[in-house]
Amino acid sequence: MRQDFYTFADAKHFTMNIPMLDLKGQYKRIKNEIDTAIHNVLDNTNFINGPDVHRFESNLAKYLDSRYVIACANGTDALQIAMMALKLQPGDEVIVPSFTYAATAEVVGLLGLVPVLVDVDKFSFNIKVEDIENAISERTKAIVPVHLFGQAADMERIMEIASRYNLYVIEDNAQALGAKYTFSDGTVKHLGTIGHIGCTSFFPTKNLGCYGDGGAIFTQDPALAERVRMVTDHGQRVKYYHDIIGCNSRLDTLQAAVLDIKLKYLDEYSASRYGAAQIYKELLEGINEITLPQEMTYSTHVYHQFTIQVSEKREELREYLAGKGISSMIYYPMSLNNQKAFSSISRVGTSLKNSEMLASTVLSLPMHTELTPQVQKIICEEIKFFFSEN
Repeated sequence: MRQDFYTFADAKHFTMNIPMLDLKGQYKRIKNEIDTAIHNVLDNTNFINGPDVHRFESNLAKYLDSRYVIACANGTDALQIAMMALKLQPGDEVIVPSFTYAATAEVVGLLGLVPVLVDVDKFSFNIKVEDIENAISERTKAIVPVHLFGQAADMERIMEIASRYNLYVIEDNAQALGAKYTFSDGTVKHLGTIGHIGCTSFFPTKNLGCYGDGGAIFTQDPALAERVRMVTDHGQRVKYYHDIIGCNSRLDTLQAAVLDIKLKYLDEYSASRYGAAQIYKELLEGINEITLPQEMTYSTHVYHQFTIQVSEKREELREYLAGKGISSMIYYPMSLNNQKAFSSISRVGTSLKNSEMLASTVLSLPMHTELTPQVQKIICEEIKFFFSEN
């Protein structure tokens, strides 16, 4: 009960400090390894394209069972590079979910392509597969499923549609690295390795995060891998000989060194997050105003976020929690179809009622590798208390 931590009488005078994540605590557990790796880079001074970059690419490829991994500067670049490598042309349409972070559609518009916005499933938060086919036109060239909050979009059905219409599939796996998809025949694959290209971000808050910016692209296709690598390096195979238009997008050696250490702990981190999610579910079960996140049968879940849906008084709940020193976040407060940036460049492919509903109801609670059951109990007791009083 709430009284295990402080009394009701004291609660109004008591403020906690419960953050959304605890990067410092995670760092302290592997501090010696991280510090050694960083100092090794400083000693050898190979700050750009050093051996740690190639070692990390190789180790991540083995982890994912992906033939090729090409590191880049950040997750947004990864998406842009993927579309450039696939030779998408201005005016081509790319199907994206309307409920996701702006970067997914942003790079589509940046390249002169047309984002086609499709609704999401209200339980998985991922692109609604049955709506994809209705959004396809003669100009459609690619689908970008986003594996939102830590679990897979329904990739088997998406790949079937892509095959039928001869479309590329670019997986946005910024939030679900380490999660796996099980096909109907029992085949299991890591997310990011199922489509023609997979992309991820190593932003510090991600499940596998570096201490700055970073990203990567995955593919099984050798020709595509070569083109991706050229795009990341000014369009050159050989230094100073530029065959295509590219960009400058590199993962620096210091970040690669950090990531290579943390990669060894990724499965442990995923298990920790999954365990925390089950505690949340147990403690929050039965609150009528809350819909708990659901796990799809075809996907494991690495819980990048633990996102509930609050049917009423979401803003009031968030304000109340903040007053108690408990962090929460809204990912995302506006669906892409309502974002000014996309109003003139996008096409709405389907009804977006779920996307708009989720934008007004979702709330993410603290979720990280250092989260303890005791802290989770405090959070959940405060949520229960709020709804009992309101």
